[in-house]
Amino acid sequence: MAAVDRLPCVAIRSLKPRVDDGMRLRATVAYDGTDFHGFQRQANARSVQGELEAALGRICGQAVAVVGAGRTDAGVHATGQVIAFEAAWRHTLDDLRRAANSELPEDVAVLDLEPCGPGFHPRFSARSRVYEYRVAETPIRQPLTRRYEWQIDHRLDAAALAQASGWLVGEHDFAAFGAAPQGDSTVRTVMRADWAGAAGVWRFTIEANAFLFRMVRRIVATLVRAGSGQIDPDELKDILASGDSRRVKGAAPACGLCLVQVNY
Repeated sequence: MAAVDRLPCVAIRSLKPRVDDGMRLRATVAYDGTDFHGFQRQANARSVQGELEAALGRICGQAVAVVGAGRTDAGVHATGQVIAFEAAWRHTLDDLRRAANSELPEDVAVLDLEPCGPGFHPRFSARSRVYEYRVAETPIRQPLTRRYEWQIDHRLDAAALAQASGWLVGEHDFAAFGAAPQGDSTVRTVMRADWAGAAGVWRFTIEANAFLFRMVRRIVATLVRAGSGQIDPDELKDILASGDSRRVKGAAPACGLCLVQVNY
């Protein structure tokens, strides 16, 4: 494991078009969520949306409203958050991206920027979202990587992790693992749920059409219990079918979670 676990680099495209008044734009944004109270704008707390709107507002000389693809929780990171906004800007998109990054704090960056149609919505136009969660097996805590992974002091069983994760794929009612952010339906479709690991660092990848509030973190906590031998891997199937949130013992720490991709 490297001494410092950095968020992966993403190539930035060179974009030439100029922005007309009121043109709608979409951007991919990365952030270290450690010092944020989540993505969504907060009245009395620091948020990613708040920093983006403040920076773009200063650049454009007018209020800018930013919409995001996912309302990540406090402490959750992103390398693939997608936002949309309207901007009055008479220079190139490259100039706007550079200006935004010069105004944003060091824990937020605009990776790419392009025009989008008026019907595009980062959240409602999305077909799926992909999250990654990192778990590190380490008997002694590692201060340099603690912001980006859940550090546990024991080994996980790969077969048990795979067996338990298999029950998640498909369309299910995930009420046991989270609450609906709006509306009443807790039914979601999971396309992928798998683990990969090397040198004591595990990465859980999950893709779904949408997620419930704290769904991924509660799933990870349950999977780690299965991988640790605390529950039988097939018990995850029973927990899922029960719809009973009392059967899920807490949530994995926010620090290990990262929104890596939104698919349209």
